[in-house]
Amino acid sequence: ACARQEPFPAAKRWETALLGAVLQRAGCLQSCLGRRLSPAPSAHRASRAVRRDFQRREPYNYLQVAFFKLKKLDQAVSAAHTFFVANPQHLQMREDIEKYRRMAGVKSDSFRDLEATPHWEAYEAGVQHYDADEYLQAVSRLEESLTEALLALEECRALCEGPWEDEEEEEEEMQPGLYEAIAAHYIQILKCRQQCVLEIATKPGRISATEDFIPSHLDLLQFAYNQVGNQTVAAECAASYLLFYPSDEPMLEKMKQYRKELGEDTAVKARQNIQQYVQRSLMEKKLIYYAVEHLGETFNDPDLWTPDELIPENLKEKYREDQEKQKQETVDVEEREKRGSLPFEGITVTMDSHQMNGTQRVVFDGVLTESECKDLLRLTKAAGEAGDGYRARRSPHTPHERFEGLTVLKAVQLAQNGDVDWRDAKLLLQASEKSRKIIESYFTPGKKLHFSFTHLVCRTAIDGQQEGRMDLSHPVHADNCLLDPEGQECWKEPPAYVYRDYSGILYLNDDFQGGGLFFTEMDTVTVTAEVHPKCGKLVAFSSGKENPHGVWAVSRGRRCAIALWYTHSREHAEQERVKAEELMEQRAAEQDWPDGSKHQGTDDSSRSSSEPSVPNRGTKSATRRQKPGLDRKEHPKVLRARDEF
Repeated sequence: ACARQEPFPAAKRWETALLGAVLQRAGCLQSCLGRRLSPAPSAHRASRAVRRDFQRREPYNYLQVAFFKLKKLDQAVSAAHTFFVANPQHLQMREDIEKYRRMAGVKSDSFRDLEATPHWEAYEAGVQHYDADEYLQAVSRLEESLTEALLALEECRALCEGPWEDEEEEEEEMQPGLYEAIAAHYIQILKCRQQCVLEIATKPGRISATEDFIPSHLDLLQFAYNQVGNQTVAAECAASYLLFYPSDEPMLEKMKQYRKELGEDTAVKARQNIQQYVQRSLMEKKLIYYAVEHLGETFNDPDLWTPDELIPENLKEKYREDQEKQKQETVDVEEREKRGSLPFEGITVTMDSHQMNGTQRVVFDGVLTESECKDLLRLTKAAGEAGDGYRARRSPHTPHERFEGLTVLKAVQLAQNGDVDWRDAKLLLQASEKSRKIIESYFTPGKKLHFSFTHLVCRTAIDGQQEGRMDLSHPVHADNCLLDPEGQECWKEPPAYVYRDYSGILYLNDDFQGGGLFFTEMDTVTVTAEVHPKCGKLVAFSSGKENPHGVWAVSRGRRCAIALWYTHSREHAEQERVKAEELMEQRAAEQDWPDGSKHQGTDDSSRSSSEPSVPNRGTKSATRRQKPGLDRKEHPKVLRARDEF
């Protein structure tokens, strides 16, 4: 029936012309590959695992060690720096980098990225000039970045014409016919080409791409050209930007201004290469969306600017549902600011989001009594001897402090061994559960919060190593995404704990210097709020990019607190806590020690009447980027801490 839809001779002529060209190109490619990679080109194709390792720059991790042992220090430093650029969360490499910086004979220019892509290097330099109001230099580097990015895009697209790859295909599955096979492979190539814009827009070492990478160049350029007095090119950039967002009102207003300044008769045209880029992309999207609608394909459109009319109606409905859901979540957040009573008496809100110059932030007082803080501090003494990986070690964040930690499960196990009092271990469970109920009632009433991780931690200043200290106890970071202050982004991707929704810190003491919590803008520089520790004070906040935070250096004494993270995701609930509660219940059963009764030989005098019971064992385990050229803000530079963790 399909064959009868066209006259036979026309169909055959079309088929011969198309497949003839395909065969000629295949022969040409086979000949080229044979000369370059003889005798068997397919044997030279790297596996997915190898390609992934190279994307993560894993070879440089080995190279820096090899060069160091060969006493080739300059090459070792370059290899280490190249790996670290792509893996900034790698703590061991961070320590190695710091050691290299302190070594005699190491030059600053040795810290170079051997895999630096020209367009990213130019883009970051251009944005820095732009932010510094150095518009002439910004224009030069951003034009260079745009040119190099488009070249990189073409290289990526060329590599898409590889063999058919289907990890899920099984041998028993019925093989497609000629036309289905051609269509499936062709759509795979088109989708690969579309994803190339994400490839070039992804900073080395990242998984998430910078949104609107190509349009953002044009936006920055139109503003920069206007600032240097070149309205002709500024108008050209604005017209090019409007190819992506034709109804963008601020840019349309700028176009009116440019036409008025240049004269209504002056022809303003978009750049030819941008016109070709948009037309080609739209043509490919049209074919892909046809395959989505009629052939059962799937497609994650990499662009925010794809016109609505190109998207099939059934996908539009899903998009609208997602938008409504996001809008409702925003309303819920606003409603949660109007809080009811807290679940425990004697607890007060001393600072809310407004007073802390942010969103989803709060400070409570009176969560613990002085005697409860003292009891929990007894547990911290055991952490130094039997903690969970920090025993007698320096902090993973600074060489000037010692860091000790104790999980709830470890605390119960220590109690089993007789190293700590059972009731102190139980108090750790109760205090953290009390905090969970407070935070849940304040931020997410009616929506369950599960523990993600609970950690009793102490940071101790190392005597004799505080003079001239410039670092932080904990660098500025966000709890569920990787903070990129230069790009003003927070990448919600591994190794960040992307499933964490809320965070809390319950302080146990204040007899030390420094160690306060502070919040910043996304730049990690502008401090917006500070919290000074005190026994029984609980600070809580949402874990996302809206709340970058860090800890000032502990310069004297020992700061102890219970660090708490929570999630709405049941499957990511803290399993160690479930085990700890089971052990606690077993202990209660063995000793005939139900909640509320007094166990022989244990002093209850220090227990607060408001403490919650042991939690039930049933508990188990983004919007378009703001246009930089249209609404810019200046921030005073107070602090610079670039570490992401």
